[in-house]
Amino acid sequence: MLRVSDLEVSYGSHLALAGVSLEAAAGEVTALVGANGAGKTTLLNAISGLRRPSRGAIEWAGARLDGLRPDEIGRRGVIQVPEGRKLFPRMTVKENLEIGAYAPESRRRRAEGMDKVFSLFPRLKDRRSQAAGTLSGGEQQMLALGRAIMAWPSFLLMDEPTEGLAPRLAVDIFRVIRSLNEDGLGILLVSQEVRQTLALARRAYCLENGRIVLSGPGRELLADPGVRQAYLGL
Repeated sequence: MLRVSDLEVSYGSHLALAGVSLEAAAGEVTALVGANGAGKTTLLNAISGLRRPSRGAIEWAGARLDGLRPDEIGRRGVIQVPEGRKLFPRMTVKENLEIGAYAPESRRRRAEGMDKVFSLFPRLKDRRSQAAGTLSGGEQQMLALGRAIMAWPSFLLMDEPTEGLAPRLAVDIFRVIRSLNEDGLGILLVSQEVRQTLALARRAYCLENGRIVLSGPGRELLADPGVRQAYLGL
């Protein structure tokens, strides 16, 4: 279980997260929806150690994560797929994937991890010697997700994995997310594809102005009139 309790994060005098609490079960997809600027990326960055909270607690599998470095959190199995992909454009696809297997256990399973990534994304296998910066947007997103898979995570934080992608490619990414979850991987998913995200999520939270304003099963939120009006234009 990933548990966030009464979390506050500030940027100078601006309070980006104000007392946020949520739970995301291992082996389930949990959705986090909200408008741009609501604090979704800040929350993911706080969980992964990229942003230090000023108050509150973050726990994974009963152990505190807040206060740990990002690499220490990654070694505990919590891996973030960042918004904007953050690849190394001059390095090859294969080299970018190998960077994901930085921890000792994932290095030992690097060949197995590479096979898993290539089975999920055959296009990356065809382009494994190609520079990451020359890939299409969809292929770069596949590579960012593949790099996270190379770490053999027990829980994934996914920030806008379909941003800027054509609808057909977005469907492919959601197919892979569903497949990873069916294999038992827990996922906290942030996406502007609200309909698909809530349909996939066992539990969902709505974040507005740094506060959780609504929570419940994903399909219940999908049917909520306020959510449908705010995020689906219905």
